[in-house]
Amino acid sequence: MYLATTGRPDAPPPLPGVRRRVSGTVLALGAVSLVTDVSSEMVTAVLPLYLVLGLGLSPLQFGFLDGLLNGATALVRLLGGHAADRGGRHKRVAGIGYALSACSRLGLLLAGGAAGPIAASLAADRLGKGIRTAPRDALITLSSPPDGLGRAFGVHRAMDTTGALLGPLAAFALLWATADAYDAVFVVSFCTGVAGVLLLVVLVPNAPAALPVPASPVPPRPRTPRAPFAPLRTPAYRRIVVCTALLGAATVGDAFVYLLLQRRLDLAVTWFPFLPLGAAACYLLLAVPAGRLADRIGRRRPFLYGHGALLLAYAALLAPGPAPLLLGLVPALLGIFYASTDGVLMALTGPLLPARRRAGGLALVQTVQALARLVAAAGFGAAWTAWGPRAALLLACAGLAAALCCALRLLPAPPPPERSPS
Repeated sequence: MYLATTGRPDAPPPLPGVRRRVSGTVLALGAVSLVTDVSSEMVTAVLPLYLVLGLGLSPLQFGFLDGLLNGATALVRLLGGHAADRGGRHKRVAGIGYALSACSRLGLLLAGGAAGPIAASLAADRLGKGIRTAPRDALITLSSPPDGLGRAFGVHRAMDTTGALLGPLAAFALLWATADAYDAVFVVSFCTGVAGVLLLVVLVPNAPAALPVPASPVPPRPRTPRAPFAPLRTPAYRRIVVCTALLGAATVGDAFVYLLLQRRLDLAVTWFPFLPLGAAACYLLLAVPAGRLADRIGRRRPFLYGHGALLLAYAALLAPGPAPLLLGLVPALLGIFYASTDGVLMALTGPLLPARRRAGGLALVQTVQALARLVAAAGFGAAWTAWGPRAALLLACAGLAAALCCALRLLPAPPPPERSPS
């Protein structure tokens, strides 16, 4: 009952003196993300190991493919955000993205081990994620008070990360129970993805309370090809976009970090798929506290601190140290990085955008970040191939330190958000 009614336009207001912590819409979207991430992570947990060690891709090839799968969704992100803003169709557009990701599991069933169909299925999954992310995050910002955005995104990201933790565990348990029957994993992943779509349809309201639907039709404003870029006219928003590009261009993909850690520790390949679980567990534990801290002290500082933690993770891979320390430290620092930056960036950006352009503005930031990380992944792979992993990591450290210095000067320090009424 709580999920189905809280956050709807016709829901009763909270009682005086009682402060609602997180809206029902945020909790419902968190449940959808949890189930969808279980489905997605079931089939992607061993992707780096499979491509590099199984198919024999070079670090350059893997870096380009990993960045391409993340960056190829750039145009789709913009179109998804722009479409969601037209008429407030955030739920509908997000639903299309979730459905596309669920259907991509059927492609894995039919691929038969061929690299081309597998890559196409993974690309369809990433396209679905690109379509749904900005409308979903816009729904969170439109359904939450300005002074509680960090907490709202923290709760959502914690639920999302729970799915990321459960997905690999479910996949390996299923493989153990079925004697390595990968088709069984794909079937269960598809069914779980469909369950996520059904949860979205049933639990998430069509229009958030912060975006009322007009009683009479309002003629739409003329749209121009530059409409998705209109928020760039706001100086503070423009600074966030520039900082996101600089920091993203110095962010090495997680897969590379885990490959470096596996080589540094000489870890058996059978343990490789479990390396991301440490970062996910740390992210899960810190997402809500990081969001609450961002609401209290401002979102700029946690965002910068998170990238500082990423820089420490790179430095730890270069510095001498005992293997058990690295095995715990590097995933923990990655978890701190994501807890302090992922939802916090959206909470920092959302209040700068009008409600009618919220999804498009968030999509533009996400697109710039994805394209910058595409450049970073391809560049790191090229440096690894040409000069070796240590030289590539030294360049990444220098680039991230320089980007942090620039962001420290450029990133706007907005005034404290308005307090929501008790």
